[in-house]
Amino acid sequence: MKKFMISAVMALSCLTAMAQEVIKLPAPDKSVAGMSVMEALSKRQSVRSFTSQALTDSQLSLLLWAANGVNREDGRLTAPTAMNRQDIQVYVCRADGAFLYDAKAHALTRVSKEDVRAYVAGDRQPFAKEAPVSLLVVSDQRKFGPRPSPDYGRLDAGYVSQNIYLAATAMGLGTVARAMMDREQLAKALNLVDAQLLLLNHPVGYVKSE
Repeated sequence: MKKFMISAVMALSCLTAMAQEVIKLPAPDKSVAGMSVMEALSKRQSVRSFTSQALTDSQLSLLLWAANGVNREDGRLTAPTAMNRQDIQVYVCRADGAFLYDAKAHALTRVSKEDVRAYVAGDRQPFAKEAPVSLLVVSDQRKFGPRPSPDYGRLDAGYVSQNIYLAATAMGLGTVARAMMDREQLAKALNLVDAQLLLLNHPVGYVKSE
């Protein structure tokens, strides 16, 4: 019984430490992506071949801010949302685990120590797990109150997806929007509830030369 209690306390301590692990991101340096919007639109493409080169914290900071970060003092975001419900959550999946992006704090909160990129890739598109980072776009339907709206969530996810495309292009990175993923395994690994809809994912990384 004593051994069981000790094990339980240790397990609880580990979970608590993991839940409290927060990585503060550096301020987004917008000067490193000096490409105009029109140039980014001209060069935007879907990329399905990545090197294993990791992204720096500065690159990830700018990418996440562009995707769905705070761009005004009133807390509104770079991507629009229906009725400003701000239902979209962006999860960051890397070799060292999975994290939830906190736009207001501009920080990452660890939700798992597991490398879930294989679940993001799924069975039929293994190229996706080669990217050093995958961004998961989730609509938290609880933000809509007693009347959930999956349609609004899908629209809001699309805005974030386009932001990721344009930011990645301007930063010299590649990405592709995907709806394919192992939703069941991802929901379990990330401790998602039914109201959190896994809508899209974006592998992001340096483009591998053919």
